[in-house]
Amino acid sequence: MFNRIIECVPNFSEGRNMDVIEKIVAPFIKTEGCKLLDYNPDKDHNRVVVTVIGEPEAVKKALVEAAGIAIANIDMNKHQGEHPRMGAIDVVPFIPIKNVTMEESVALAKEVAEELAGKYNLPIYLYEKAASSPQRENLANIRKGEYEGFKEKIKLPEWKPDFGPAEQHPTAGATVVGARMPLVAFNINLATSDIEIANKISKCIRHISGGFRFTKAMGVDLKERGIVQVSINMTDYTKTALYRVFETVKFEAARYGVNIVGSEIVGLTPMEALVDTAAYYLRLENFSMNQVLENRILE
Repeated sequence: MFNRIIECVPNFSEGRNMDVIEKIVAPFIKTEGCKLLDYNPDKDHNRVVVTVIGEPEAVKKALVEAAGIAIANIDMNKHQGEHPRMGAIDVVPFIPIKNVTMEESVALAKEVAEELAGKYNLPIYLYEKAASSPQRENLANIRKGEYEGFKEKIKLPEWKPDFGPAEQHPTAGATVVGARMPLVAFNINLATSDIEIANKISKCIRHISGGFRFTKAMGVDLKERGIVQVSINMTDYTKTALYRVFETVKFEAARYGVNIVGSEIVGLTPMEALVDTAAYYLRLENFSMNQVLENRILE
């Protein structure tokens, strides 16, 4: 096992062409000191979320190589998908796991940002803990306008990139790199094709519009399935639990006569987030993570 472990969850704007996706994830498989844990393509979002862990330098090396492959194979001028996006390598968060501090994660994010900018002539923005200003902490603020609107947005003085040229890459757009705590990507699917219902429920639960702290949400149209989705990012599951958000979505959906079809976790999630949810629904008393067999074995 690695002595120092950092997690990286890069999101690439390709969720349909498996040949391209396999090429992108290849560096994470072959690089020594790096382990690919998961990659989750989504056709509706047209995006693949990759989860990798390893020694910081090894993860950095694999990420820079994968970014080059993505730039060579993804043309954002032709990209269409339900998920907001601004670049071929859309967002690259680093998360400290073992013997790595948040400060070291921020330093690594800046190193990667500088290398991506220099090697690929790519405009890079820093976000979350690595942000260069308060208005850049929130990914949604940076990504507002998406790829199509960024050609003009990037020219504004307040949106000059932290690294790289102050102009959009002609095919790869721009990229956001940062450091953050573990995030749970949690989607709830509704038994309706009315996107307005998903949008209204999303507004109820997301923090920026008066909902739960540490919760981001938006409505997504899953055209292939004929349903809509409340797509959620839980940025601190220890402060706002999954079950609390799920119950609120269920309650709000009932107002419109709509049921929940199911929910999904995108990528990997901390065990504690699911254990807390199980404990809530089972009404367990005085339950703790020390009672989880796998957790004790890992200790």
